[in-house]
Amino acid sequence: LERGRTPIIVALDGRIAGIFGLSDQPRPSAKGAIARLRDIGVSRIAMLTGDQPQAASAIAAEIGITEVHAGLLPEDKLDLIRGFQAEGRHVAMIGDGINDAPALAAADTSIAMGAAGSDVAIGTADIALMGDDLEKLPEAMAISRATLRNMRQNLVIALLTVAGLLFGVFNGDVHMAEGMLIHQLSVLVVIANA
Repeated sequence: LERGRTPIIVALDGRIAGIFGLSDQPRPSAKGAIARLRDIGVSRIAMLTGDQPQAASAIAAEIGITEVHAGLLPEDKLDLIRGFQAEGRHVAMIGDGINDAPALAAADTSIAMGAAGSDVAIGTADIALMGDDLEKLPEAMAISRATLRNMRQNLVIALLTVAGLLFGVFNGDVHMAEGMLIHQLSVLVVIANA
């Protein structure tokens, strides 16, 4: 138990014939994904699991997670997600099973692991990562952040163009044909920026 293993006792004729331990293995990409998440600015990473505390702590230590909540039922995970949100945090939850579905539904951003995930988890999640490679998670976050940045840039370009055109029209400096041309050029700039 101290190594995070679940003991299995084998008995023959009522006598213990042997004891061996079983343990879950983290996904091969887990440690690298956790490191990359920290690199891109994710400040708090917690493991929420129904596994026994010793097993969960052993896996968490192996992949670089220091905050572990183990022995949880689905409603316990949900309560923790809501608690994190009550602290003012934007909470992203990644899960793959039916026991994760309530917490996935409550999270601000929910991500299901597609290949290993249950249909309920995938159906509940905002994002489904197809496959078991956790390295896709930081990549998806980077793409999302770049998309939001691009949307904001395009919104600023469009609003400044319209504001400038309105100012020009009210001052009599911009005529209808010029305004239409400038507006269409700004649309092309927005498209090119996308």
